Amino acid sequence: MELLQALALPPEGWTCLVGGGGKSSLMLRLVEERARHGLPALAATTTHIGRGQGLAAGPLAGTVEELEAARREGLTACAAVTEPETGKLTAPPAEVLAHGLRLFGFGVAEADGAKRLPMKAPAGHEPCLIPNCAVVVAVAGLSALGRPIGETCHRSALACALLGVGPETAVTPELLARLLTHREGQFKNVGDPRRFRVLLNQADCPAQMVQARETAEAVRRYLPGVGVVTAALGAPECVKEVFAPC
Repeated sequence: MELLQALALPPEGWTCLVGGGGKSSLMLRLVEERARHGLPALAATTTHIGRGQGLAAGPLAGTVEELEAARREGLTACAAVTEPETGKLTAPPAEVLAHGLRLFGFGVAEADGAKRLPMKAPAGHEPCLIPNCAVVVAVAGLSALGRPIGETCHRSALACALLGVGPETAVTPELLARLLTHREGQFKNVGDPRRFRVLLNQADCPAQMVQARETAEAVRRYLPGVGVVTAALGAPECVKEVFAPC
C-alpha cells in the first residue's frame, strides 16, 4: 500500500506536516508517489528546510513565473526561497503558494521544525499551517520511546508542561499519544479531527511494531476515528500497518 492511500489524503489541496521524526522523508515520498502515477505534486515549506531536501522534491520555485516554468517542464517542484544568510529554504509569499496549488492541484508542506528530533511540542507561533489546508499529518519517530523526553523532544520544556512530567521521564506510547493528540500539541489549530492523521515512523523491527500498535491504540482513545499509519520511511515498502483509516 502506498502512503497516499494509507493516509487517505485527498487528491487536491494542501497537506501540512507537523511534528518530528520524518517530515522531510514523508514529503518526498508523497511527491514521488504522485509523480509515479503521472500526477503533479508541489512540495513546500512554511518554516525552514535544507536546500538539498527541497531540490530532492523538484526544481526550486520562489516566484509565480518559476512555478509556471516548472509545471510546463515536469510534474513536481518545490515552492521555496533561499535565505541568503543561512542558505536554507524558507516559505515563499502566500500568493506564490496559492498560485502553486492552482497549477499543481496537490501540495504537501512542512509546517513545523523539530531540529531532527523524533518528537516536537509547538511554541506559541507554531505550527505554521497553510490556511484552509485539507489535511494535517502529525509525524513522530518511534525512536523516542523508552528515552528521556528531555533528550528526544524539540521544545521539551513545553512538552513536559503539557504532559505534567519531568525532562528525565521516559517516553511511553501513552505519553507520545497524549502529545500527538493534545490541543496544544500536534493537534494544535487543527480543529476538526476528520482532517487529522498520525504517522508513526521508524517501525523498523518487531519490537518497535509492538510499541507502534500501543501508541496507535492510545491515539485512537484520545481522538476516536483518527487515521494512524505505522511506517518505516526509509524502506522501499514503507507502510507497515493502518489503523482506523479515515
